[in-house]
Amino acid sequence: MSLWEIEDTLKEKGVGVICGVDEAGRGPLAGPVCAAAVILPEHLEIPGLNDSKKLTDKKRRELYPIIKEQAIAYGIAFASEQEIDEINILQATFLAMKRAIAQLDGKADFALIDGNRETDFGMEVMTVVKGDSRSANIAAASILAKVTRDEYMEKLAQEYPEYGFEVHKGYGTKRHYAALTEYGMCPAHRRTFLKKFYGRK
Repeated sequence: MSLWEIEDTLKEKGVGVICGVDEAGRGPLAGPVCAAAVILPEHLEIPGLNDSKKLTDKKRRELYPIIKEQAIAYGIAFASEQEIDEINILQATFLAMKRAIAQLDGKADFALIDGNRETDFGMEVMTVVKGDSRSANIAAASILAKVTRDEYMEKLAQEYPEYGFEVHKGYGTKRHYAALTEYGMCPAHRRTFLKKFYGRK
C-alpha cells in the first residue's frame, strides 16, 4: 500500500489541503507529550519515510531536517507534565495536537489523526489506526514529534542526571523505577502516572 493512498482517496472526494498529526510520549512517567502536524507536497517521496517506531534513532534524526525542509508547513508543540496531571493524558495529547495544528496558520482544511480518538480540531478530521505506517503526512508528523521529544528528554537528563532520561526518555524501565525508589520524583515526573507506584511503598 502506498503511503499516499489515504490522501489520494480523500483528494478524489474533493478534500482540500490535508495535514497529518501524530504524537510522541503518551506512555512515559516523565516529560511532556509532544505532537506534530505536517503538510507535505502531494506525492513527495522521502526515502525511508515510515512509522517512527519502525525506524532507528539514527534514521529518524536523518529524516527530521529533510521533512522540515520539504514540508509545505509543519507545527510542533508540547503539553507539559503539569497539564497532563491536570486534564489527563488524552486531553493533554489533544491539546498538544491543537497547538501543533495552530502553527500551520490555517493552511490545512482536513486533518488525518493517528489513532482512533478525536476531538474538535476546528476542521474536518479522520482518525487512522496505525496511521503512521499508512499515511505519508502522519508518518512525517510521527518523526518530528518523536525526535523533538527525544531531544527534549536528553536536555532534561542534564538537569536531572540521576534518572537516566537520555536512555529511556522517561518510560518506565527497571532503571527508571530504581531511580524513583532511590531519589523520589523530580519536577519533570507525571504525578498521576506514579500514584500506584508510590501507593505500593
